[in-house]
Parts: sequence; structure tokens; C-alpha cells
Amino acid sequence: MNIGIIVAMDKELQALRNVFGNDPRYIIAKCGIGKVNAAIGAAEMIRQHQPDAIISSGCAGGNGEGLHVKDIVASEELVYHDVYCGRAIDDNTQFGQVQGMPARYKADAKLLAVARELAAEKPELSIQTGLIVTGDWFVDSKEKMQQIVDLFPEARAVDMESCAIAQTCYTYQVPFISFRVISDIPLQDTDASQYHNFWAEVADLSFQTTRTYVEALLNSEE
Repeated sequence: MNIGIIVAMDKELQALRNVFGNDPRYIIAKCGIGKVNAAIGAAEMIRQHQPDAIISSGCAGGNGEGLHVKDIVASEELVYHDVYCGRAIDDNTQFGQVQGMPARYKADAKLLAVARELAAEKPELSIQTGLIVTGDWFVDSKEKMQQIVDLFPEARAVDMESCAIAQTCYTYQVPFISFRVISDIPLQDTDASQYHNFWAEVADLSFQTTRTYVEALLNSEE
């Protein structure tokens, strides 16, 4: 099984390489920040490497009770927080939905099951599952985070790439899950200091959980 892992930034790429080394079972690539870069990166990974599954890794802002910096959110569903196609043509189109595409993208059932099993077997890893919302906005204020949570109160994580990768994988029929490390809790931090402290202090340790998940996924295939 070949597993593609996509991250957005150089610092995320370096953190993953520190953890994964040069293991040939993993295709690790940086796409760049934002939805367009994420979609291009996923499409190019599929075209060049034909992975059996793709994981969107990296960091995300967290939301909700019981979630802390360094915890993991594995996507059950994914949606955009900054997409609105209106109702002029189709009254059924929901906020966050690209018209003609699913209202929400569901993580691959098998990839999600492995995340849930790992969470149950190793609670010390602090893996949770839930909704991840994506948009072209770095959320560095309580006000912006509150706007997003007002639209999607069940959101557990907010990032800038995952849903775009999910849409690309949906189009190309490649199994997908987002597995995001919480770097900050915007509703608790007004100046993004948690985010910067994350990179200075705990990034590599947090991404070890990503490797533990990927190894559990490979073991499930044996």
C-alpha cells in the first residue's frame, strides 16, 4: 500500500520528514497554502504516484470542548466555510457546497475506522474525529473563528487545504482522510501565540502521532 501525505508548508514538511525519514512506503509532498494549491498538489500526486490513499496532514486550529493543542482531529466529514453558490438555480445547494458537488465530503470509511480504533486503543494519543472546515483564511482572531463556528458549530478543526484535497480525491476516486494536529485554539487565543509556540516547542512530537496512525493503517492491510 502506497500512502500519499500532503502538507501545505515547509515547516510541516520538515516536521514530517523528521518523523518519517526516507521510508519509501510514504509519498510526502508539499502543496502550498490554500485551496487551489491543495487541489493542484493532490491532482499531481495522483497523476505522478497513483497512491492507494491520501492523507492531508499538518496543523489546524481547534474548536470545541475537550480539545487541546497537540490533540489530533481525524476528519469524519469536510466542508468549506467560505463557499456560497447562491440559490438562484438550485434551492438545495447548502452553504459551503460547490454546486453540483457533495454538500460535505466524507472521509473514506476504512481510513476513518483505523483512526477510531487507534483512538480507542491508545487514548493517550488524544485522537478525536469530527468535522473539519476549510477556507482561504488564516484564522488568527476570536472574531473570525466565531464567524466560522456560527456557521458550523460542530466543527472540530479549521484549516486551509483539507476540503480541497477531499474534493480532488472525490473526483479521482482516491480514498482520503484529513489527520490534523491542533496547533492553536483561536477562541482561546487572540494573537495566535499558541500557533507560534506550537512550532517552537511541540511540532515534531505531535507529528509522531501521524506516523503511528499511518503505521496502524499499513498493519490493517497485512
